[in-house]
Amino acid sequence: MRFRLSGRAATGRDDAPAGGGASAAGAPPARDRAAGAAPGAVPGGRPVGEERATPTLTGEGGPGDPRADDHDATAAPAPAWQRGERAVSATRTLAVASAQLLLISAALVVIGWVLGKLWVILLPVILGLLFATVLWPPTRFLRRHGWPPALAAAVVLLLFLGLIGGLIAVIAPQVADQVTELADQAASGLEQVQQWLQGPPLNIDEEQIGQYVDQAIDSVQSNASNIAGYAATGASAVGNGLLNLLLALVLAFFFIKDGPRWVPWLAAQTGPKAAPHVAALSQKTWSTLSEFIKQQALVGFVDAFFIGLGLWILDVPLVVPLAVLTFFGAFVPIIGAFVAGAFAVLIALVDEGFTVALIVFGIVLLVQQIEGNVLQPIIQGRGFNLHAAVVILAVTAGGSLAGIVGAFLGVPVAALIAVVYRYTRDALDGRHPEVADDGTRHEVSGDDDGAVLTRSPAPPA
Repeated sequence: MRFRLSGRAATGRDDAPAGGGASAAGAPPARDRAAGAAPGAVPGGRPVGEERATPTLTGEGGPGDPRADDHDATAAPAPAWQRGERAVSATRTLAVASAQLLLISAALVVIGWVLGKLWVILLPVILGLLFATVLWPPTRFLRRHGWPPALAAAVVLLLFLGLIGGLIAVIAPQVADQVTELADQAASGLEQVQQWLQGPPLNIDEEQIGQYVDQAIDSVQSNASNIAGYAATGASAVGNGLLNLLLALVLAFFFIKDGPRWVPWLAAQTGPKAAPHVAALSQKTWSTLSEFIKQQALVGFVDAFFIGLGLWILDVPLVVPLAVLTFFGAFVPIIGAFVAGAFAVLIALVDEGFTVALIVFGIVLLVQQIEGNVLQPIIQGRGFNLHAAVVILAVTAGGSLAGIVGAFLGVPVAALIAVVYRYTRDALDGRHPEVADDGTRHEVSGDDDGAVLTRSPAPPA
């Protein structure tokens, strides 16, 4: 439909410009054409001298259209002259943002590729740092009481190895004594399953079951070479794991012996403006990693104690190994607890039957719910929580990238990324995250012989 503004509305004057539109052809002015216009009024019924209202549409579809009762018109807003310029500017901004996103994605891919190539070196370093977070508090205690750094680190590390070795010495005999019994019970369970299959409602005869068993045996024999290859790969992985563990322990010794020198050295490699940020961020990440290990250890201990107590009351075998598995499973949040609980239920099912297995399942579920909804929020506090979805994604991503080790390291890495993000966000907002609660910040001081970290009052913002 065609719309036309009145002459006054279109030009801002009472009369349309001479020689333009219908006036150039000798047509009377628009105000003279207004049908039924009262004296002293202009089109639309507005008295002379009244404040001018919003322009109204005339012509086809407007108020003066005699067919107004027959149809309705939709008046779209007129385009502004800046529409094209703004569209070009928005397109340019989108193109720049897309190019930046592509460059950042390419950089992340390159960094991931480099880290993958250096994973053999990075894995012992990361494990060594995790061990150092556990071993540093007793080492610091000994150093504060006059022990030399090397002696304190060596004693703490040897005590840690003795604790792990003693734990293995306690668990191994129980597993060796009961594994044969569990194997016999598993065979008995399979016979019960076979009898159940032969009865209603399946009514599978013994000959058919034998055929299925023979097919399974043939499948295993036909894939013997692949299975042997998997076994060799698994043995190689175990060997590499032991080597990485040994190297991580050696690195942990050096970390707890020379660790206090690391932050001053790192801060000294930067400029005076960056040094406080480097020192503050280093200590925040270390504190976060230490708190994560401590909290997960406490949560794992509570889970292991109560689940182990329930298994002991129900006379389920392998109580101590299952409790230890539950403890270490707590370091892989959500998934680790699920796997440890599944093992406990499975062993209870094989040894004690369906009823006891169902009770064990209820105990595991109850303990996990109390731990997840009550204990962890109290221990961690609001400032350190990672959303459950972030935890699941971190564990899943770590497991897909690096297997069991990746699942174990997924949440600590996510926690460190969150710390760096929050620190950067606060710095961009001008909140000075390098300043401690007491109003001081780290500064590097020293001479050519060495650098030390000192605390001084933060300058006014």
